Amino acid sequence: MDALELLNIITRGETSKVQFKEILTNQDSIAAEFIAMANSHGGIVIFGVTDKTGVIKGLTDDQIRDYNQKIGNIASNLIKPQLYVTTDVISITIDTAIQNILVVFVNEGVAKPYKDNQGRIWIKQGSDKRIVTDNNEQIRLFQQSGMVYVDEMIIPNTSIADIDEKKVMDYLDKIGDDTDLPSEQIYKNINLLRNDCLTLGGLMFFAQNPQNYRSAFCVKAISFIGNDIEGTEYRDSEDIDGSIPEMFEKCMSFFNRNLRHTQQGQNFNSTGILEVSPIALEELLQNALTHRDYSRNSPVCLFIFDNRIELISPGRLPNSLTIDNIKMGNAVVRNPLIVSYASKIMKYRGIGSGIRRAIKEQPNIELINDIESEQFKVVIPRPIQ
Repeated sequence: MDALELLNIITRGETSKVQFKEILTNQDSIAAEFIAMANSHGGIVIFGVTDKTGVIKGLTDDQIRDYNQKIGNIASNLIKPQLYVTTDVISITIDTAIQNILVVFVNEGVAKPYKDNQGRIWIKQGSDKRIVTDNNEQIRLFQQSGMVYVDEMIIPNTSIADIDEKKVMDYLDKIGDDTDLPSEQIYKNINLLRNDCLTLGGLMFFAQNPQNYRSAFCVKAISFIGNDIEGTEYRDSEDIDGSIPEMFEKCMSFFNRNLRHTQQGQNFNSTGILEVSPIALEELLQNALTHRDYSRNSPVCLFIFDNRIELISPGRLPNSLTIDNIKMGNAVVRNPLIVSYASKIMKYRGIGSGIRRAIKEQPNIELINDIESEQFKVVIPRPIQ
């Protein structure tokens, strides 16, 4: 980072990734700031700039040496697990006077959740920070570090009575398992049942009515008239529920009845071809259902507008994955149990090739990893009529 880049950052003011500190006084408060950034999306803390107003005051050489030592102590001793930060001193000329600024770089953590010495977990909320008290938020942080897989957690109040035996038998047929073990033992062997309750993955694949226990884990499908999500008119609307394979089939039916079928070189009596690649739709839909963040109590959204299709799934890309990564076929599995079931029952392969296959079939796909709203969105332009 050079002086001009730092000036531009300071001019834009404090954000969820940028904080100003005129001086370093309270080390516990600075620890909380580092923790909040590490538990969120990373950021920088700039010393020598007044809070809120962004007036550049600068630091003396003695202050810089003292602060560097204190920052090392904060990262090592006031944060659990230990956090690694880096610092840089950047000189800015203000009215012919040179002001030295200390910048601390805090990366998004790989061992979330980070805590202070009192065991409090901090996260960013806009330019401020807050303590995490909600269990689901804590689980989400553990999930992001790979310490917890939400789809392997049990669903309270479920029981063996909720299992659709036919779905299990169809699964066993597909994997070539002709075991004659008692049903309950089979359910445990395939990680469907644990401690007499269904796992989340088991619920979403083998329960009779998954939404009886997780009503938000459905698909909200709407075919709008026009191109505005705030529009009040629509051609078709459906709350799609059931198991993941059942929702997949219902969503594909929704696509088929709400997208145009056109003659694309075939003879007049042939069935029209879907206006966008059905292979791309299948791959993207399966990704949305299997890779969504199940720690978020939100549905997948399937929106059809006159000029585009949007598929929105809860949760940004996991860990350090980026759009460029997934275009190259890289994958981090957020829901290993669900992916395991999907790879055996559905068309899903689970090897990171789905996005590449979708883009090959439909090159104009736009992928958006929305970090602030914690959503992953796919946009497919529709052909102009």
